Amino acid sequence: MRQHKILLDEDEMPRRWYNVLPDLPTPPPPVLHPGTGQPVGPEDLAPLFPRELILQEVSGDQYVDIPEEVQDVYRLWRPSPLFRAHRLEKALGTPARIYYKYEGVSPAGSHKPNTAVPQAYYNARAGIRKLTTETGAGQWGTALAFACAQFDLECEVWQVRASYDQKPYRKMMIETFGGTVHPSPSDLTAAGRAILAEHPDSTGSLGIAISEAVERAAGDPTTNYALGSVLNHVLMHQTVIGEEALLQLAKVGETPDLLVGCTGGGSNFGGLMFPFLRERWAGRMAPTVRAVEPSACPSLTQGTYAYDFGDTAGMTPLMKMHTLGHDFVPDPIHAGGLRYHGMSPLISHLYETGEIEAVAKGQSECFAAGVLFARTEGIVPAPEPTHALAAAVEEALACKESGEEKVILTALCGHGHLDLPAYAAYLAGSVEDTSWDDADLQAAVAQALTRLPQLA
Repeated sequence: MRQHKILLDEDEMPRRWYNVLPDLPTPPPPVLHPGTGQPVGPEDLAPLFPRELILQEVSGDQYVDIPEEVQDVYRLWRPSPLFRAHRLEKALGTPARIYYKYEGVSPAGSHKPNTAVPQAYYNARAGIRKLTTETGAGQWGTALAFACAQFDLECEVWQVRASYDQKPYRKMMIETFGGTVHPSPSDLTAAGRAILAEHPDSTGSLGIAISEAVERAAGDPTTNYALGSVLNHVLMHQTVIGEEALLQLAKVGETPDLLVGCTGGGSNFGGLMFPFLRERWAGRMAPTVRAVEPSACPSLTQGTYAYDFGDTAGMTPLMKMHTLGHDFVPDPIHAGGLRYHGMSPLISHLYETGEIEAVAKGQSECFAAGVLFARTEGIVPAPEPTHALAAAVEEALACKESGEEKVILTALCGHGHLDLPAYAAYLAGSVEDTSWDDADLQAAVAQALTRLPQLA
């Protein structure tokens, strides 16, 4: 009898988050204050984040204990299952062994509650009454609305207009959990009004939505801002994914040769990969680690490694990251969670220092992989992880040609039950691909990069 899923008991759930910072072979560049150009201190972040999260952002400790109150909410869905993709392997005719860590079992249907829950907990403990945030595809907004409901907080979400229109059920889910959601750009903030004045039909971007959410939070001492990706503490919270996957693979005596995950801001990717990088640096395994991003928003593979704002209006600190320019607006692809102009500074640093690889893929190839996965493994993946699946399929087919029996581990970071219109568009043949060969894309990025902040 072949084993399909590898499970952990609740008492095997990680009780600590892993902080990759002290283990990095070389330290990453500091985050800078946009006014002074000097490294930011805790006081610079205090208007937006509670003290506990600020300390986690800069922590030099290798591990941070997970509060019991957070663990109790985690137990609603954690530990999440690890699957062996037997049927996908058979369909591909590959000798490779494919595993996927499935985060779609969470209340929000994605990996996002892994950080939404602790962020809501620490803010509630600090006396904050409301959190604001942005969301692309809606998974982060859904997760934060759920988390706020657990700790009696209000939640206000700005959702990128393209995804707001494409994915109405995400709005309904956010509202069911008790959150309020606005399309972005909106006329509720100065940042939104400025964009609408220049581009009345703007499809929005995560950078614009961040500006709106930050503006609202900065103007109210009882309100804080919560970010679903990019920052160090966010990626640290997600490491429960990788820590569990290590235990699960050990149960079946497997060591991965390739880890592959989709990248937008970097949280799901870092959450799976960081614990495995720790093991690689310690000499216990030697996997290749590959990031996969959309060709319409190729920040790692085509972006510039530079200091840039995390938002469009320039309200955030300056982070050194792979960026397409903070006011670059990607095409309204269906993988709304990957439509971010920049990449997590930690992921960018690892790519810059050669610790990870990166590739970009178009929508059509990714949806083809998603449909194949649904028809073999029975799960309709969100558009975002279809990018990782496409790369996993590509590697598995290469193994078919070479005869190598590689072990491939991928992150299936969410289900696509609320993304079915995207699949309908693909099945109807109306999905369009944008690649770096597109002159308009290159021109838009080049123009955006001329407006990078200038440091003294």
